[in-house]
Amino acid sequence: MTEQHPKDPTKLYHPDKFHKQYQEAPGIQSKMDPKPDCGEESYKGNDKMVGRKALVTGGDSGIGRAAAIAYAREGADVAINYLPEEQSDAEEVKALIEEAGRKAVLIPGDLSEEQFCIDLVTKAHQELGGLDVLTLVAGKQQAVEDIMDLTTEQFRKTFEVNVFSLLWVIKTALPLMPKGSSIVTTTSVQGYNPSANLLDYASTKFAINGFTRSLSKQLAPKGIRVNAVAPGPIWTPLQISGGQPSEAIPAFGQQTPLARAGQPVELADVYVFLASNSASYVTGQIYGVTGGTELA
Repeated sequence: MTEQHPKDPTKLYHPDKFHKQYQEAPGIQSKMDPKPDCGEESYKGNDKMVGRKALVTGGDSGIGRAAAIAYAREGADVAINYLPEEQSDAEEVKALIEEAGRKAVLIPGDLSEEQFCIDLVTKAHQELGGLDVLTLVAGKQQAVEDIMDLTTEQFRKTFEVNVFSLLWVIKTALPLMPKGSSIVTTTSVQGYNPSANLLDYASTKFAINGFTRSLSKQLAPKGIRVNAVAPGPIWTPLQISGGQPSEAIPAFGQQTPLARAGQPVELADVYVFLASNSASYVTGQIYGVTGGTELA
């Protein structure tokens, strides 16, 4: 048995400033410096999800990638969704899932399209031979400093990807999901303490909070749990492809009480907990992983 010594959380991962960098959205994780830690080397499974069938949106990179890797190492077969431009990152995740001895299904496509969301669930269910975990992580975030520069097109697209897709995916999946299934949405610290330049994104996260809590009450009698994870500043491609102003990247995350950005792997255990039977008495809850920033 390996001893687990205490580790100073302010010194873990990348406590220093980041290099200023920018990519066109949606951004490719393999081109980031430093690359986010999604548990590729560090996450160890404990058989918490053996036999489960999971669909993860945004599973090619960042937080979704960390959840997908963790699910596979816990014993689940995993389908991931991502944009076609992110194929290279998705192929890396596929290899990691298969390395864990589990089935990987890649389903590229745009979550802002209702028909694609329907097709996504149908294909995931067919390819996996079932579906009992929905982990909805994918999101659109583009910083805009002035409401006068926020276009109707961006506002609509952000809501379609972040909120409407939840409706479309879940409505399609529910008739296929057995009792004991789990739905995990992804909100944000922005759903509690919004930044001035993330007007549309923050608004969607407030909506996800209400959506999650309301849906959990609907589905509890059906034996399906619904919870959310609320990340703080996490180092992902979302940030360097317009989610933050380029000049803010070097100090990204250092305003938190732990004085650093989080890494996607630091959320993996929370997603596993909520997806697994370990959280059998947990529904309608929002779990913050924020570096100490309060959800209030």
